[in-house]
Amino acid sequence: MNKIMEEISKIGIVPVIALEDAKDAKPLAEALCRGGLPCAEVTFRTDAAEESIRVMAKEFPDMLVGAGTVLTTEQVDRAVGAGAKFIVSPGLNPKIVKYCVSKDIPIVPGTATPSEVETAIENGLDVVKFFPAEQAGGIDMIKAMCGPYTKMKFMPTGGINADNLKSYLDFHKIVACGGSWMVKKELVAAGKFDEIETLTREAVGKMLGFELKHIGINAADEAEADETAAAFSKIFGVAKKNGNSSVFAGTAVEVMKKPYLGRNGHIAVGTNYMERAIYHLQRQGFEFEENTRKTDDKGNTKAIYFKGEFGGFAVHLVQA
Repeated sequence: MNKIMEEISKIGIVPVIALEDAKDAKPLAEALCRGGLPCAEVTFRTDAAEESIRVMAKEFPDMLVGAGTVLTTEQVDRAVGAGAKFIVSPGLNPKIVKYCVSKDIPIVPGTATPSEVETAIENGLDVVKFFPAEQAGGIDMIKAMCGPYTKMKFMPTGGINADNLKSYLDFHKIVACGGSWMVKKELVAAGKFDEIETLTREAVGKMLGFELKHIGINAADEAEADETAAAFSKIFGVAKKNGNSSVFAGTAVEVMKKPYLGRNGHIAVGTNYMERAIYHLQRQGFEFEENTRKTDDKGNTKAIYFKGEFGGFAVHLVQA
């Protein structure tokens, strides 16, 4: 994937917006960024699209602003001229695809059939849109098409919402999902950008799915660790399990056999998607201790600690 698609993959959700008035572009972009989604696909369904892209790209240079519903090469030129960093089309028009590829413009054309995927492959693409996602068979259809097309990845759009988002993103061939549930037209028209920010933040939270996994307690030595874990085991009626460096009481309490990170111990927080969580948290200014990163045999991050302490506790993310 190119760098634009790699960053979109980390963002996870691409808000799809149609603006009737370019005056709404700046406050909408601000609401999306503040809510945690520094990305937007501005559709060329309205006359305000080009100017809206220009405003967003100028006012928020770090935001990934793309153009959607692009149907002609002339629209490609207008969109890129206004500052669009990627192009999305509802279908696969070979002329537009070849035009974008020749100019090194990232393009994600719409597909719904194997033949369209093969056309994309023939043109050197490794990411396509799957549209309309739910109506065209949803995640089951995408999984079926991934059988013969092992190197192709998808960005499904159409009918995706907070309830079915995770069912798509759980599949490793999904780059990101496009959706409009957090940028409803009526909210934009009413100028309710605070509500859009709230919906955006909720969408990110739903995607990342942060959940407390266990509390770690620092013991002075192995004997104290065993005694403390035994107490929790007795209180809550859970099994005590002895490990190399700690003793667990059920799954909620881990007692370290000797002091580890954190003055008092550590807190483990699970997330649905580690790399996306790290990306979103880093954008908020949080830092991680790279020397604590643990990976699986495929190089996927399984755990990593934040820098510093929180209330005397070190905190680390774990893959849920």
